[in-house]
Amino acid sequence: MDQLKYDNLKLGERGAIISIIAYICLTVLKLVIGNMAGSEALKADGLNNATDIVASIAVLIGLKLAQRPADKDHRYGHWRAETVASLVASFIMMAVGLQVLFEAIGSVFQGTHESPDIIAAYTGIFCAVVMYLVYRYNKRLAKRIKSQAVMAAARDNISDAWVSTGTVIGIVGSQFGLPWLDPVTAVIVGFLICKTAWDIFKEATHHLTDGFDVELIQEYKKTIAGIDSVETVKDVRARNYGNNVVVDVVITVHAGLDLQQAHDICTDVENELMEEHDVYTVHVHVEPDTLEECI
Repeated sequence: MDQLKYDNLKLGERGAIISIIAYICLTVLKLVIGNMAGSEALKADGLNNATDIVASIAVLIGLKLAQRPADKDHRYGHWRAETVASLVASFIMMAVGLQVLFEAIGSVFQGTHESPDIIAAYTGIFCAVVMYLVYRYNKRLAKRIKSQAVMAAARDNISDAWVSTGTVIGIVGSQFGLPWLDPVTAVIVGFLICKTAWDIFKEATHHLTDGFDVELIQEYKKTIAGIDSVETVKDVRARNYGNNVVVDVVITVHAGLDLQQAHDICTDVENELMEEHDVYTVHVHVEPDTLEECI
């Protein structure tokens, strides 16, 4: 199980590396063309991709750190390293997003006298197509290795494709006597950067504070309750360690069972959750179904 998880983390690095390369190329292209064509929206989109470089590097570092085995200071391993990296990336993205937003708002009030060159629109279309292709690759990879980090990167990719599409709309609109539409689009891009940063921050803090999907808890309870010899399911708790799920279960069994029989039931619960729900580790506490008797 551990080796498979580590192999998946190695595969996940491919998605992060591809994203980094794509973002570096598109950032340079958008900033250069944006300055040449006089497009505030395209420059804002370029800065958006610059933050994505940092975010993708953070994901890559997190994936690498998460591969470290457990040691005396990290008995559960380093799985949460990628979650911490995502949290750091969200702070950087929010800072850049606010900068883009303030500068774009300033451009709106200062007024724009010339529409950007149409080459800015062609650049935006090209970049949107590239990011969509990167999104499709990372989405397939995330499903294959069941990686939340790579899936988050894929969602960021498709978000960037939509941002570039919006940028194109603003630039094209400015060609029809609406030059203010370009800086207004830059304001929208700034908001989108901040929203993406907030979403990443919210998800990372949810995991770091041991938040967990309530519906999954109910599915776990249903699975456990269907196992032979399990009388009741008293409690189920779960938390995320990176892409891994750790579950704590309290069940009751018939008070007349001996220790070996109770142990076998615990093993059945562990195996069922691991096979049915891909749970990484299960801790089962067993109690008698009457308070007067003990196993």
